[in-house]
Amino acid sequence: MLQEAEEFIQSYYKELEKPEYESSQRMKKIEEMIREKGFYDHTYEEIQYGAKVAWRNSNRCIGRFFWQMLHVIDKRDIDSEDQLAAALFEHMEYATNNGKIRPTITVFSAKTEEKQFRIWNHQLIRYAGYETKDGIVGDPVSIAFTKVCIDLGWEPMYGDFDILPLIIQKGDENPKLYDIPKELILEVLIEHPDFPWFKELALKWYAVPLISDMKMEIGGLTYTAAPFNGWYMGTEIGARNLADEDRYNKLPIIAEMMGLNVGSHSSLWKDRALVELNAAVLYSYKKQGVSIVDHHTAAQQFKQFEMKETKEGRDVTGDWTWLIPPMSPASTHIFHKPFKNKMKKPNYFYQKAPF
Repeated sequence: MLQEAEEFIQSYYKELEKPEYESSQRMKKIEEMIREKGFYDHTYEEIQYGAKVAWRNSNRCIGRFFWQMLHVIDKRDIDSEDQLAAALFEHMEYATNNGKIRPTITVFSAKTEEKQFRIWNHQLIRYAGYETKDGIVGDPVSIAFTKVCIDLGWEPMYGDFDILPLIIQKGDENPKLYDIPKELILEVLIEHPDFPWFKELALKWYAVPLISDMKMEIGGLTYTAAPFNGWYMGTEIGARNLADEDRYNKLPIIAEMMGLNVGSHSSLWKDRALVELNAAVLYSYKKQGVSIVDHHTAAQQFKQFEMKETKEGRDVTGDWTWLIPPMSPASTHIFHKPFKNKMKKPNYFYQKAPF
């Protein structure tokens, strides 16, 4: 912990051009805290810097150009599940911003022997998935978590787009269930600019992707509850969530409605349906005034990020398999460029599901 703390503090003071003597004084205080209680506490400024740099270091994220825009909410003083749920609702309202989405992270207490919070949800807003005698209803990826919610007392509705509740756990105590107020959930109805029949598919998706099951590591400290969000890249919804065979699998019905030959792969019916589904997603979000970015623009923004990082003397690391968009990847510069998938800290990491 002390070594990682020192590396972080040195980076923090150097990058923000703070006096070197202040860095030495700060490290002395950190050493004293670690000796006394086995850990130390970050200042708000350190949390703010660390969370932003963690985004900058996220190898799988194509949207890192905006890392400095991250709004950091400090809720480390919270000590109950009810308070944490209220803070999550505040985050949702602030980040959603009537569709003008603001990149936001809420940081709860660091993991210590005395205190640890976990948010069981993968994303704060997510659709339920059910196994029924007539097949799967809703989002297949949510089936296991939906069962957990039902076991804890949530009442299933067996619809295609049912919003799941939050599950929050403090330490080893029993997890608690919280329904999300409807007024905090902004959803976008998917329609197509040229196909009136598209509305009949009754597709929709939520506005804000709020990742809530990852941990944030800064200077040797681990924050097991630190939900964050940006805005969607269109292909996340149109080429994955609504298109994947093990998700909502809507390409066959769209191709059928388009009158395409689904009996032959060489007709490229999947490709043509995929393009129109993604066009519908982008059109709908923009029509309803909700922030979203197409994958070509996102790739250009990432190129600007690379140029800026190079100018600052920092290497750009990345996981190529995640950075390339899931549609027309070869039409972006990222496809043709190698990246070192070297992990740097601060950063966000996956953690084992608590259920």
